[in-house]
Amino acid sequence: MTKSICRWGFLGAAQIARKNWKAVRMSGNSVVAAVASRDIERAESFIHDCSMECPPVIFNSDEEATLTRPVALGSYEELLQSDDVDAVYIALPTALRKKWVIAAAEAGKHVICEKPVAVHGDDADEMIQACRDAGVGFMDGVMFDHSARLPEMRHSMQDEHRFGKLRRIQTHFSFCADDSFQQSNIRANAELEPHGCLGDLGWYCIRMSLWANQFQMPIAVSGRSTATLDEGKVPSEFQGELRFENDVTAGFFCSFLCASQQNATLTGDRGYIAMDDFVLPFVDAEVKWQVQTHDLQIDNCRWNFGRHSTSHAVKEHASGEVDSQEVRMIRNFATDVLQNSHHIAPGSVHAADIALKTQRVLDALRRSDIEFGNWVSLDA
Repeated sequence: MTKSICRWGFLGAAQIARKNWKAVRMSGNSVVAAVASRDIERAESFIHDCSMECPPVIFNSDEEATLTRPVALGSYEELLQSDDVDAVYIALPTALRKKWVIAAAEAGKHVICEKPVAVHGDDADEMIQACRDAGVGFMDGVMFDHSARLPEMRHSMQDEHRFGKLRRIQTHFSFCADDSFQQSNIRANAELEPHGCLGDLGWYCIRMSLWANQFQMPIAVSGRSTATLDEGKVPSEFQGELRFENDVTAGFFCSFLCASQQNATLTGDRGYIAMDDFVLPFVDAEVKWQVQTHDLQIDNCRWNFGRHSTSHAVKEHASGEVDSQEVRMIRNFATDVLQNSHHIAPGSVHAADIALKTQRVLDALRRSDIEFGNWVSLDA
């Protein structure tokens, strides 16, 4: 008998897991079955708080919803050995992910893993191979991969008259951390999150650059950490450049020290596409982008730079609704689990391969930083 509900276990009670708790609830094909933390009281508190805002339900064969309560566990091992869990969402710090992804695979659990997926690419490769050997799916938790905006925006990029040939990708993702960030946030801890802002924010910039260029790998990258947090020298600002073999270039900047920005600009030889919320959409019932085809007209003494902008949108709530990107991510992955196919992906590239490509680019950028920004080559 084919299952109709994917039963999720959460490893870790991180803040982002609360968003995915609601995504599971809104997905229509999933339920949170268990939450594990090293401190069982923290797991209990997480379940209590999330349930107060978004009570978990399970659907029966008649599509009737019944309230349920996930089990709180004080051991990750106990969750992975549970027969009541089909897939796990791993929100543990980067330095701990390899161990628990491999353990989850060996226990026959499908995996969504927070990003960056690993400390370095060889670890990521080992994690993904463990999932493939066990016949379980693997995906990193990049929510915008699953937005309805990207396929429609791809159509805008294919407009030869208004966009033309892709030439440049530029992204910026930043927020200004408060005074307590360095003392209390794990993203400032070099042992747990060694990539700092590059792993936390730059991962999205790298991913958008890969998406825009059809997931081709860059042939070389250059990167510099322009500021660090004192504790362990975690990068707090990072700028990077990517060079592709089709003459496309990409640049990005990410920071824990600048005002909140989430800008992406994709430039062609005829026009460009702009978004100012490419990671977390602004609160709305639509997600939007603009196609710009400004032109400069010169006639003797008259110089006119003409504005030509077209706004586009798709119906999709920013967060917490059945059509929002994080809910699509959970629903898509759960559908894959329930159908036993393990090939869910944003586009035609396997989700695990996309995660590994992103990790390899990140690794090369870290190597470049160590070499004072020298260009580092990547294998095609």
